[in-house]
Amino acid sequence: MDLPKPNSEIIARKPQIVALLQVVLPDDAVIYDEHEVKAYECDALASYRCPPMIVVLPSSTEEVAAVLKICHAEGVPVVPRGSGTSLAGGALPTADSVVLGVSKLNKALEINYDDRYIRVQSGRTNLSVTGAVEALDFFYAPDPSSQLACAIAGNIAMNSGGAHCLKYGVTTNNLLGVKMVTMEGEVMDIGGAHLDAASYDLLGLICGSEGQLGVVTEATLRILHKPEGARPVLIGYDSNEVAGACVSDIIQAGVLPVAIEFMDRPVIRAAENFVGAGYPDVEALLIVEVEGSEAEIDEQLALITEIAKRHNPVELRESQSAGESAAIWAGRKVAFGAMGQISDYMCLDGTIPVSQLPLVLGRITELSEEYGLDVGNVFHAGDGNMHPLILYDANKQGDLETCEKMGAEILKLCVEVGGCLTGEHGVGIEKRDLMTTQYTDVDIECQLRVKDVFDAKWLLNPAKVFPLAATESRRT
Repeated sequence: MDLPKPNSEIIARKPQIVALLQVVLPDDAVIYDEHEVKAYECDALASYRCPPMIVVLPSSTEEVAAVLKICHAEGVPVVPRGSGTSLAGGALPTADSVVLGVSKLNKALEINYDDRYIRVQSGRTNLSVTGAVEALDFFYAPDPSSQLACAIAGNIAMNSGGAHCLKYGVTTNNLLGVKMVTMEGEVMDIGGAHLDAASYDLLGLICGSEGQLGVVTEATLRILHKPEGARPVLIGYDSNEVAGACVSDIIQAGVLPVAIEFMDRPVIRAAENFVGAGYPDVEALLIVEVEGSEAEIDEQLALITEIAKRHNPVELRESQSAGESAAIWAGRKVAFGAMGQISDYMCLDGTIPVSQLPLVLGRITELSEEYGLDVGNVFHAGDGNMHPLILYDANKQGDLETCEKMGAEILKLCVEVGGCLTGEHGVGIEKRDLMTTQYTDVDIECQLRVKDVFDAKWLLNPAKVFPLAATESRRT
């Protein structure tokens, strides 16, 4: 994966740039030692690494604005960074860039239970948002697998989802407003503590923009009252395709579970070995959870069970206690980490119509045999958000390149069957050169023009989202 050639003139001015940043930030908030900046050389797509020139860790919106003003005046690229959990290389630096981390922006600023919102700084972790309101039985709905670590800033940048997005939606459905700083250092308030903002939907433009348009420092988020109860059912099948067909039938029946999660044999085994969740030894496993009153739960699970039985499950197990429910979810929550103990892997993020699940799962199996790389499937089946994990050996010559080629074929397949390149991980560097698979030249040009308006010098998060040639032509 290519990155832009670093600007040697900017790198030569590093001492002067450091000095300017130290005027507006405390000394310990400016990191420039070549060994210390290596801690920021990659995100969770660790196959690609590039130490940045400088790292800054501001503690307020005002400090973020001051940093961006300096970088804009000096022509220095800026890479916004939340917690570094991006699986698409969204926070990968360039050698001439300043990484702007928001980890110190972690406060809960305002909680309003009557109007059901919380205002937080963008470096606050996803799970801690719920932690701030759960004493009064409220919660924040989006729940990525990395929710213990990932920052709200990154969730907004990538429009993150999670296991329960089938019912509650992804970040954009739970985001009411942001405070954002442009590359010129201008502070903007977009949206707010109300359902819909007047005029253009700039909030919809910002959410999912991957740090291309500005740096979000605060977010106003919708909080919801917890349901009366929730209960999952575990359904095991002897093939991925049959499990996919079951998911399609559940959705077509009109029942709306809060989550439908899919795991195949390699992932089931890894998760079981990691946490001992009590999973059956099957080819494919579905976790289907519903919520509401006891009567609502019973009615929904009865219909789901009826549908599941039509496909001859190997095992069908309804949770009977809070402990059993926790165990069922424990394996799913650690799936990605558990697979990491087995092998290097690349996690994809294509999204497809649910009706196409059997076809796509079958084709992934064929591609696995064709390319000689194993695949583990774990994903949000209810909304067709696929997460194939392509296993490879990072120390084996050519394995990464083979993995990338296979991944491209899977993502192209997602588009071909009526889906898209990404559901919640974003484009980053991983999918930028596949954008032409989904978008025409005119489509991409329209997106480039939006970027022109917000970041005329093209300094924010370089080499991401758009094909590299398009990015380079804008910067020259």
